[in-house]
Amino acid sequence: MTQSRAVALTRELIRCPSVTPADAGALDVVEKALKGAGFETHRIMFSAPGTPDIDNLFAKIGAGAPHLAFAGHTDVVPPGDPARWRFDPFTAEISDGRVYGRGASDMKGAIAAFVGAALAYVERHRAQNVKSWGTLSLLITGDEEGVSINGTVKLLEWAAARGERFDHCIVGEPSNASTLGDMIKIGRRGSLSGRIRVIGKQGHVAYPQRAENPAPIIARIVSALSGHELDKGTTHFERSNLEFSTIDIGNPAVNVIPGEARAQFNVRFNDAWTHESLKERILQVIKEAAPNATVEVEFPPSNAVSFITKPGAFTELVVDAVRQVTGLTPELSTTGGTSDARFIVNYCPVLEFGLTNETIHAVDENARVADIDGLCAVYARVIERYFEPASAR
Repeated sequence: MTQSRAVALTRELIRCPSVTPADAGALDVVEKALKGAGFETHRIMFSAPGTPDIDNLFAKIGAGAPHLAFAGHTDVVPPGDPARWRFDPFTAEISDGRVYGRGASDMKGAIAAFVGAALAYVERHRAQNVKSWGTLSLLITGDEEGVSINGTVKLLEWAAARGERFDHCIVGEPSNASTLGDMIKIGRRGSLSGRIRVIGKQGHVAYPQRAENPAPIIARIVSALSGHELDKGTTHFERSNLEFSTIDIGNPAVNVIPGEARAQFNVRFNDAWTHESLKERILQVIKEAAPNATVEVEFPPSNAVSFITKPGAFTELVVDAVRQVTGLTPELSTTGGTSDARFIVNYCPVLEFGLTNETIHAVDENARVADIDGLCAVYARVIERYFEPASAR
């Protein structure tokens, strides 16, 4: 069976078991393909105390403005028990028109599609001075599914220190809900987690006057925060949402009043909030719910901020490319979790468009062969139009 370059690259990447923080040769695959076409490539290892070293790749062709970047990650989440998979998660089998394997959708298929589109662009214009039209680059990390410390953040800083100035970026995260072309992410909600500890006084249930029961207090706090309306949503975002993930007293004795109670929550918030303003609101609600209790609240560090790329000419260009290839007009959405786009937005406008997210992080993760080729075609149209000489537009 004849395979397109994008599909072949997808399979080659899947066969690299690059579970965070391992690279397992994935960046070698990308670098080899780009270097052979004339891209300037750089491999940079970043480190930080208490975190694994991460290998990163920056590749570019051309110089000056405009500068279009593609960003993504070759690392994947663990596959779990391979016996539960239809095929081995790292053999990239094709069946019923789908490529199976960990990372097929998130997001090795998208990286392969962009590499395929970039190579096709260079080959198509080899006789012309493509390098004078601007800069096309890739920022690829192996740390997106991990702590995101030694990856995109530092790679962007490294590139900026070298004088690279990005005008626009596309992140190949699996943005589509069910069909290629149904959704482009133009922003993401932020994320803030919190841990609550209510300190009481342990005692016998028959003598409650000698104890202080933290259970009713944690219940009031959970009820207050769960029922509190943070906002009504903003222009491009749904309302912010706080959810408790655990309530824990850890007391196996039915005749003992516990000494403490704990709870843990996460907030996905829109652009009405910053981390600091959200923390202030949460602490205020807790104080009102339990004014006389001894309560400790801890907010673990988070770099997941809310951001928005307001629709404009670049968004219209990408929407038009999607429409031409798929026949669909994509919804401009801010739903879902976080991605490395939250770092890139500090350098340039950024959109997310990749494969569908139906099977990401799941057993039997897969991507449609037709979708990988379709995504490559979308990227190719974006590149062609982006670097099209002004006189030809």
